[in-house]
Amino acid sequence: MGVLRSTQSLQAEVEELRAALLAGGGGGHGGAAAGWRRRSAGHSGAKRATGADDAAGAAGARAVCVTGGISFVGFAVVDRLLRHGYTVRLALETQEDMDKLREMEMFGEDGRDGVWTVMANVTDPESLRRAFDGCAGVFHTSAFVDPGGMSGYTKHMARLEAQAAERVVEACVRTDSVRKCVFTSSLLACVWRQNYPHDRRFPTIIDENCWSDESFCRDNKLWFALGKTAAEKAAWRAARGRDLKLVTICPALVTGPGFRRRNSTASIAYLKGARAMLADGLLATANVETVAEAHVRAYEAMGDNTAGGRYICYDHVVQRPEEFAELERQLGLPGAAAAQQAAGDDRPARFELCKRKLARLMSARRTCTYDTYYSVAFD
Repeated sequence: MGVLRSTQSLQAEVEELRAALLAGGGGGHGGAAAGWRRRSAGHSGAKRATGADDAAGAAGARAVCVTGGISFVGFAVVDRLLRHGYTVRLALETQEDMDKLREMEMFGEDGRDGVWTVMANVTDPESLRRAFDGCAGVFHTSAFVDPGGMSGYTKHMARLEAQAAERVVEACVRTDSVRKCVFTSSLLACVWRQNYPHDRRFPTIIDENCWSDESFCRDNKLWFALGKTAAEKAAWRAARGRDLKLVTICPALVTGPGFRRRNSTASIAYLKGARAMLADGLLATANVETVAEAHVRAYEAMGDNTAGGRYICYDHVVQRPEEFAELERQLGLPGAAAAQQAAGDDRPARFELCKRKLARLMSARRTCTYDTYYSVAFD
């Protein structure tokens, strides 16, 4: 959404996605290839003539639309949905995204592997409504990133992100079919505040009740955090009092195989102010598979009203300066030496992240579906 790429960067991303597909095909975990290339009876049965009302209704209950489905997080969410037996409609914003899918040859004609594509622009509410109509739920995973890379995010992008969030929720409400929406926010929408108490005996808990201060983000030019905070608040305002169930997932810095290449611009934007987060105990990472599973678990639990509100999602809190230095090094950022110099700073963290709400959700629905243990390593 709102992304401009060079030919070289597009080709690199295509190759990375293709590699992910091939690498996932042979593992016990299933991987991306297993999800995107599967041709099960359930998937083929989901594609029926529009005149068969009962059959269409049954299929529609398992049909969802994903915005940003070829992004780092979106790709993982789509893969997870397919492995859970959903049919997925990919809402693509540009012809470039469509060309990328064709070049990857992830699936043939629309619907063959349980995936359909449709063009939808977040600046056009009617195109969003058409994309969502007929689906039971929407996963809004798309986000603005900086085409230049190093600057990460701008104030203008923050405004656009909030406007897009409102349009997505409005489009959901205007359909006859969508009743649930899972919105990808960020942990950054929870952690940036001024005037936290400094002289407490115990660290202040940061959980789903905490919101970042938009004025503080503006004053410190934390545009990515501002965009995520404003967008999530806009989504909640738009959904209030409407016939739509909304859940927001607030992941930490999303890592995992390929994140350095496939998610570098968002990672760079996320890490603005990272040294302060590190010192305060607020710098955390989340494996992309954990984030994807959290999205699907929340969506399924919304059906019986056992999920609602916000969910903080992270796997690991970065506590050692050398960990942070390695993360910066992997992303090609300057300043690793400065992080190492901070190694002597052993002041206790002022804050403690809490993900108890998500932990209860993930354990209540069913046992963990992972066949692979994901280590703390960023890649």
